[in-house]
Formats: sequence, C-alpha cells, structure tokens
Amino acid sequence: MSFQLCLFDESKNRVVKFPSTRYQGSKLRFANWIWECIKDIPFHTVLDAFGGTGAVSFRLKQEQKKVTYNDILQFNYIIGKALIENRDTLIQDSDIDYILSKHSAVKYKNFISTTFKNIYYTEEENAWLDTIIANIRTIDNPYKQAIAFFALFQSCLIKRPYNLFHRKNLYVRLKDVKRSFGNKKTWDTPFEIHFRKFIKEANSAIFDNGEICKSQNNDVFDISGSFDLVYIDTPYLNEVGIGVDYAEFYHFLNGIVDYDNWRNNIDYESKHLRFLKKPNVWNNPEKISKAFEKLFIKFSNSILVVSYRSNGTPSIEDLMSILKRLNKRVNIFYSPEIKYALSSKKSTEVLLVAY
Repeated sequence: MSFQLCLFDESKNRVVKFPSTRYQGSKLRFANWIWECIKDIPFHTVLDAFGGTGAVSFRLKQEQKKVTYNDILQFNYIIGKALIENRDTLIQDSDIDYILSKHSAVKYKNFISTTFKNIYYTEEENAWLDTIIANIRTIDNPYKQAIAFFALFQSCLIKRPYNLFHRKNLYVRLKDVKRSFGNKKTWDTPFEIHFRKFIKEANSAIFDNGEICKSQNNDVFDISGSFDLVYIDTPYLNEVGIGVDYAEFYHFLNGIVDYDNWRNNIDYESKHLRFLKKPNVWNNPEKISKAFEKLFIKFSNSILVVSYRSNGTPSIEDLMSILKRLNKRVNIFYSPEIKYALSSKKSTEVLLVAY
C-alpha cells in the first residue's frame, strides 16, 4: 500500500500532494490503510482530535469529509491551518522575496541569537531565524502566514540531528567525523534553500474539497461540538509506561509561534532550554487509563476510531473493555506491514473502530 497521499484537482488542473514530514509518530505511512479500514462506515463530519502532522485529516479531506483538525501544540495548529483549513491560498514568489529580505519598517529582535547560542544552530542561522520570524509575523493573510510558518518549522527540523530539540547537540552537526546517521549535506544546506522547498511542498498540498474544514488549538477535553466520527491518536506509552513527550521534542517550534512570550516559557535549568514542563495525562501511566475512559465518554455518541500499538499502555484489551462498557461494538484491525523496530518489543500498528 502506498504511503503517498495524492489526488488530482480538476478545478486547478494540478496534482495535490501531502508534504514530506520528519515528525515522530506521523501517521502519513498509515493514512491510506486507516481509510481502507473505515471507508465503508457512513460518516461526514470528523474530528481529528490529536492532529499532529495532519496526514489523517488530509486523507479524510480528500474524501470530501468535513474535517476539524485539533492539536494542543500551537505550532501543530498552525500546520492544520495551512494544510487543512486553508482552501485556496498559496504563497507567491513575491511573498517569498518579502519574507527573505530585510525591511526598514520591520522591527527586528534577536531573542534566538542571544538565547540559543551553540545549542541548535550556528550564530548566522540564529540571526536568520530572528529575521524570518519577524517578517512572517507582519503578513496579514492568516493562511499565507501559516504556510510560511509551516515551511519554517520543516526547515528547522531538517537541519536538526534526529529532527528533534531534545538535546543541546549542535556539535553533532559541526564535528568533522565519520557519521553512521544523519545527512551532513542536509544539515549544512542554507535555511533559505530548505525554506523555498517547503513552501513549494505546502503550496502543492492545498485544495478545496467543497467543505469548510477547521483547525483548532484545544485540549481534547475542551473541544465542543458533535461529530459523526472522532479519530484518536494520543501519544503512546509502551508496555513499561515510557512515552513520547511531543512538547519536549518540539518546544523550539512552539517558541517560534509564541515569539514575544518565549522567554517566559523556558526552563532555564535545562541545558537545551526546553519549555517548562506541564502535567500531561497522556504521558502518565497512572492516569492514562482514566483519561481514555473520560475521552471515550465525552465522544460516546460518535464513531470512535483509535490508532494504537500492540504493546501500548493501557493494553488493547483494557481499551476494548472501556468501549464495551459504553455499549460500543469494537472491530480491531492490525496493520499488515509496519513494525516499530526501535520499540523494546516488536510493535504493530493497530486500529480500533467502535460504533
């Protein structure tokens, strides 16, 4: 089964394609499989409650569903606005030229340059980021601004070892040694070249499916409205209760979006200047079962589609038990293809579909 998400937009006579992504936990490679599992279910309105890269939202948008994308991380909300909510706005060459130039009317700050020396990027790159962020923030059109931020996020990720911000490890990029991972040529490629490439990718992903799709930035328990189907892809805890903290891995991107308030969110005791930690039930093995129960009850009137892993905490059996107590009939699907080789145990992608 293909991982690529493409369609032909007859109204614009062009191919629409979902962008490449470096985001941990992305469902891009599973999106077509997920659709195959649910395509015969009658539904129209859908909530992607933990939207992430937006790959599943994009796949459902392709099928003319009325999609509400949601993510608690602000930078992901911007991605949803650029790729899911956006119907027809593109970044033009003149917009790119504006973003990549300095302007006398723009007030430039140097927060990244003065705060993140020798942590993630070179001094020259830090100064470039300060300039580009200031320019993007002056763009009036919210969809053009969102596309520009999307391209900047992807550019920041591709120049990072492991595509993460979990360590102070600029030296990994700069050290002149033989490497068994990463791509030094990509790391050393100027930001501007990456930025132009990702603008092009974002422009190629934008289309109008005839429905008003939305992007939201809410805690999942604060979402209002009713939906025919709710797609749930929470952060995973493995069999020993260890999970992925997306806020920890991608704090730098959230800082970019909240540039003026960034300094107030930093844990200055950490070497890599992460955000101050906040409680998260989805990373707490003692609270996650109750969180699932609360979530399933909140959307009990909807069809529930849950992406999971075969070795998750709580177990698949525990999740099925909660759903059955809510009088849900549960179908379970196992992905035939992809294993998570880095897991402590071989882990298979699983989809629970509860009516």
